[in-house]
Amino acid sequence: MESAHPFRQHAEAAISRIAPWRLLPPLLAVVLGLWGLERGGSMWRDESVTWQVAHRSLGGIVELLGRVDAVHGLYYLLMHGVFEAWDGGLWALRLPSVAATALAAAGVAAIAHRLVGERAALLAGCVYAVLPPVQMYAQEGRSYALVAAAVVWATYLMLRERWAAYAVVLLLGCWLHEFAALALLAHAFTAWRSRGWRWSAAAVVALLLPLAVVSARQAEQQLGWLGRPSWQDWAAYAVVGAAALLLARGAPGDLVRVALPLVLLPPGLLMVVSLLHPWYVDRYVLYALAGLALLAGARLATARGWWPWLLAGALLAAFGFWSVWLRTPESRKDDALAVAAAVRERARPGDAVVFMPARRREWLLSSPEVYGELRDVALDRTPEASHSLQGTELSPARIRAALLASPRVIALLDPAGQPLDPYPREVVKREELAARFDLCSTTGVRGARVAVYARPGTCP
Repeated sequence: MESAHPFRQHAEAAISRIAPWRLLPPLLAVVLGLWGLERGGSMWRDESVTWQVAHRSLGGIVELLGRVDAVHGLYYLLMHGVFEAWDGGLWALRLPSVAATALAAAGVAAIAHRLVGERAALLAGCVYAVLPPVQMYAQEGRSYALVAAAVVWATYLMLRERWAAYAVVLLLGCWLHEFAALALLAHAFTAWRSRGWRWSAAAVVALLLPLAVVSARQAEQQLGWLGRPSWQDWAAYAVVGAAALLLARGAPGDLVRVALPLVLLPPGLLMVVSLLHPWYVDRYVLYALAGLALLAGARLATARGWWPWLLAGALLAAFGFWSVWLRTPESRKDDALAVAAAVRERARPGDAVVFMPARRREWLLSSPEVYGELRDVALDRTPEASHSLQGTELSPARIRAALLASPRVIALLDPAGQPLDPYPREVVKREELAARFDLCSTTGVRGARVAVYARPGTCP
């Protein structure tokens, strides 16, 4: 760079020169992304939110973002355009993430190529593509793979000192999810002496500020469900951090200054902040794994003897079993399409339906052909009309009256053992069903229960 950290230039490092190996990391990412893309025809609740929001009108999406989920606003608008062009179900929902992961794998290879060489580039890009968390979000209809691609290519542009492009690409990542801004801390370790970087970083922060202000007002309803990082979160961070530090030993200094802060700082800082304000979820900083892939690729490129490759082979075998599991419905918290299928089998046209809690309405909103056959007796205003994700519900008294007027009720509940919401509307639902109805059947579905209630003595 022009500042105090010049980066080694390799004779083969003209990144514009096309070489066959450069296709391998993104091609591997595409192959892995397309393998089992439909996950057995499943869709979990967050993807269901993407589906139903992206299918609203542009005006409806904008109205929603003024109240909730502004942090995902750009992604919803992008997916609205995708579904307008091709309403291809699960493939249309997930293909943008597959493409973004391929782009990120190519970016990891480009960074390694610039800082180390061709062999490290090939290995680093492929390592990134095979990491199980990367594979997971390559097949998910959410923004995290796109954010990772933006951060990776912003990192590459930083090394090239293309400051205007750097600011645009990183800002794009931040508008896809504002926690991409944590990458600035990692980049500062490499480029803080560069005046161009400082101006670019300031521009990113300034242009992100409007989104940050809006999303800060929405933080309680957006992130209120989160708790402080669990011991499993800390253990995972410790394992990844220890692996990164071990791989950094003996790696080229230029690469270490880029990769190690990227692995450690964004997740580490977010976890520390989450001790006071619980905001941490690992997928919010998925892009940190690019740093781990860079270090692993560089070390494998200089490996001597058989043991590094034996260890890599053992990890790859373990990743293989993990990868197979990731392509099953059981790999996610729930399955909205399985819930809808269970409701379709058990419901009769005109049955009442209640969601316990109300936010589980998202299970059926992505299956309008099922939801439309039922009477949502607790619903006051639809999600579209209320500019919300799950709609608004009637008062407790009116919910009670609506249930009493219903001969048969389909109740959608969280799995047994989950905490019960203490809110009056939820209490009324539980009390009326227990006191006024017989429980005819309960069916467990991945991450949910479908219960059928009927008036006393009328269960089949």
